Parts: sequence; C-alpha cells; structure tokens
Amino acid sequence: MSFINSSKLDELARRLADSVPESVRAFGRDLEGNFKAVLQSQLSKLDLVSRQEFDVQAAILERTQVKLTAMEARLKEIEARLTPQSAPSLAGLLLDSTRP
Repeated sequence: MSFINSSKLDELARRLADSVPESVRAFGRDLEGNFKAVLQSQLSKLDLVSRQEFDVQAAILERTQVKLTAMEARLKEIEARLTPQSAPSLAGLLLDSTRP
C-alpha cells in the first residue's frame, strides 16, 4: 500500500484503539493490531493511485494538451493557406462536432 505510509497508519490505528472504552482497552496491542489490519484491508480495496503515479499522469496530460493546441493551430494555418476564406475550416468543424 504505497499511498499511505506505515507511520500514519500506525498512528490512525493507535488513535482508534485509544478511543475505545477503558474496559475494552485491556486487549491493548491486539486491538491496535486488529485496527491496523482492518484499515489496511479496507484501504487496499479502494481504487487509489500513489501521488507519484498521479503526478506522472498529470504531466502526461499537460504535455498532450499543449501538443493538441499546437496541432489545432497548425491545422488552422494550413487550412487558411489551402482553402478560400468563405469555406468553413475543417478544424472548426472538427472542434464543433466534439464539443457538447
């Protein structure tokens, strides 16, 4: 489980164990260990990614958006040179058809 470090998980398990009534706290470390195991089990079922994986994908998306914008501008320039001014641009038609 790479998205949450062990010390934070230990701290959360310790807090949960401390919140239990004193009469039940006699179980001590077993209770804290059980909380940690349950937390790890439930967190592993979530569809999460690490911060590093998220940052990598965000950077890829940003580069892709920059390239797309440049390609759209280049297509408009090419169309402007190849088509008469009164004809609608292919890029404009493509953009209009992809937007809701």
